[in-house]
Amino acid sequence: MSNQSAATIRASGPSAEHRALIEGCGLLDRSERGKLALTGPGAVEFLDGQVTNELATLAPGEGRYAAFLTHKGKMLGDLRILAVGDGAGAGSPAELQLDTERVALQRLFDMIRHFKVGYEVELHKRTLERSLLSLIGPEADRVAGASDLPGEEHANVPLEIAGIETLAVRTDVGIDLLCESAASERLSTALQERGATPVAEQAAECLRIEAGRPRYGVDLDETVIPQEAGLNDRAVSFTKGCYVGQETVARLHYRGKPNRHLRGLRLSEAADPGQELRLDERAVGRLGSTTVSPRLGPIALALLRREAEPGSAVSVGDRGVSAEVVELPFRPA
Repeated sequence: MSNQSAATIRASGPSAEHRALIEGCGLLDRSERGKLALTGPGAVEFLDGQVTNELATLAPGEGRYAAFLTHKGKMLGDLRILAVGDGAGAGSPAELQLDTERVALQRLFDMIRHFKVGYEVELHKRTLERSLLSLIGPEADRVAGASDLPGEEHANVPLEIAGIETLAVRTDVGIDLLCESAASERLSTALQERGATPVAEQAAECLRIEAGRPRYGVDLDETVIPQEAGLNDRAVSFTKGCYVGQETVARLHYRGKPNRHLRGLRLSEAADPGQELRLDERAVGRLGSTTVSPRLGPIALALLRREAEPGSAVSVGDRGVSAEVVELPFRPA
């Protein structure tokens, strides 16, 4: 994509930004995400006992998505865990880089600081020191020059771009680039010169909602068990050793049925998050993430009671808005 076409997309509004994300390469600064790092020979063993996914076999250049829970199996937050560099032990990483939603950062920090006693592990703050730029779209690899980055989500490799040292991380929609904060502006400029198109957060959120991926702090909170949000496949290992909240998560998986499920909603018109959803006058949930998709119209995510099955019609708030419950991810009508 030429610089001229990138400038045209920037000036053309949400529909053009959405098109850049699905046909070209959008650029979004996500440096506000909370970032920590763990170092030391006990880092992997320690964190493996605190999060829902398996880390024991995590090798340098790999990563995991996981949740951290209360003792009752409720989500305190979710996080991405990246194994970076070669450590002293064979096949062990030099450090674990963690990033999480900003609203969950303090809980993650407090959990690590509280439970790391007795382990050979050091905790480092990185939120202000490191920037995160997201490349989104089918042209992300070309723009980044990341031909050596494996296709598996969370795979990561060191990558130099215009003389700037970065860590390139595979995402479900492109590539994340982590760099020193002082180099963020120069990196952004270099990426735009290669054809990346700056986009608003709303455009990237639209793509996330279309894909049916929930966001902690919007769709998920401390009342949610991972299975209710459809996170078991991505975030939970049922073969690993013990971790905080495991008993509830395993019992629900093997013996129970969740009372709620993450669903998509096709709205009759745009609506704001937080509004009550009712099925036959009974409250069944509240609106989570909402957007007006250029290709799907007004849509939303919501955690709904299981009686609100796909195909059901629910009312939204008190302004006469209605919605059809659908399976995720969204499909064109």
